[in-house]
Amino acid sequence: MELRVRNSSCQNGSLIHLYCSSQEILCQIVSGLSPEVPNNATLNSWQERLRKNYGFYIGLGLAFLSSFLIGSSVILKKKGLMRLVAMGATRAVDGGYGYLKDTMWWAGFLTMAAGEVANFGAYAFAPATVVTPLGALSVLISAILSSYFLGETLNLLGKLGCVVCVAGSTVMVIHAPEEEKVTTVVQMASKMKDTGFIIFAVLLLVFCLVLIFIVAPRYGQRNILVYIVICSVIGAFSVTAVKGLGITIKNFFQGLPVVRHPLPYILSLMLALSLSTQVNFLNRALDIFNTSLVFPIYYVFFTTVVVATSIILFKEWYSMSAVDIMGTLSGFLTIILGVFMLHAFKDLDISWASLPHMHRNPSPAPAPEPTVVRLEDKNVLVDNIELASTPSPAEKPKVFIIPS
Repeated sequence: MELRVRNSSCQNGSLIHLYCSSQEILCQIVSGLSPEVPNNATLNSWQERLRKNYGFYIGLGLAFLSSFLIGSSVILKKKGLMRLVAMGATRAVDGGYGYLKDTMWWAGFLTMAAGEVANFGAYAFAPATVVTPLGALSVLISAILSSYFLGETLNLLGKLGCVVCVAGSTVMVIHAPEEEKVTTVVQMASKMKDTGFIIFAVLLLVFCLVLIFIVAPRYGQRNILVYIVICSVIGAFSVTAVKGLGITIKNFFQGLPVVRHPLPYILSLMLALSLSTQVNFLNRALDIFNTSLVFPIYYVFFTTVVVATSIILFKEWYSMSAVDIMGTLSGFLTIILGVFMLHAFKDLDISWASLPHMHRNPSPAPAPEPTVVRLEDKNVLVDNIELASTPSPAEKPKVFIIPS
């Protein structure tokens, strides 16, 4: 019988997994294996902290790369859809799939695929509530690039809205909750079997089916929220699948028997179905509505669903302080405010040139209008006649002598 030991650390409270054949034993260290290290030792240097948290920083870097690639891919896909419309092909919103033959659309699709792969790695190394808010950077990138390459106007309030989105995302990252540690496929399967998560997933699935088969055929082409909400709700399943597959890949390289577990295959099927549905309805939304509106609104709904899913699945926010909870909520509300600025004031012609200047010469005051007396006002006329005919006290009466 072969004994395999996986020991990630030897600090107090750390867990050791012992594997013997098909059995698994979980042990926890309750006493230190080495003497305490003083605070001024090399252990607390920034190099050591970087080494200990390298996984988090890798996930953070992948999240930044994913935002740039996804924001750029929207522009390429929109260019391909616009070119198909100019050629007279059937539009995606009408059920056409001519974009599958367009090279520009495929360039955008491959760029988005690369962004999703980077996002896949980010979810494997960092918590979902840290990775997802960084998607605001893709909102900023897509809004700026659409104003240059698609001719879509982005006024001053829209630019300020992008900055507000980034600021809100930064606040959310600073106060992000720590997810409950899930390091093995067995633990991930146990989380997905939780009653609360099963009820939440069933409700999302029923709501999504109602939107797809009942609401979308009637109101999808008139209301921007229909297709976006479908993509956002499906995103809850795609993020869950990505997180589980990331753990599966890490366990595979650690030598754990994950191939025989059914969960990776279920997650792969879930990811394929959810991504294909998201791509379909996102193309319909981009075909009808403005890119600078579709992507920010999609980000808000997608982030909301992912955060709710992470809270229910990974039991996040249970150990958070009141300050971190308020900071996370404030950051998310700030993002919503930025998206509202992008959406509500998109048609206003506001720029730096239209702002009022402080050093303009004051305009002269208007001349007072002369008093006009109406002829119909007989009392005023009589009073004016009496005042005009009455001599003032300072004046002496004048005597005129007329010789006979």
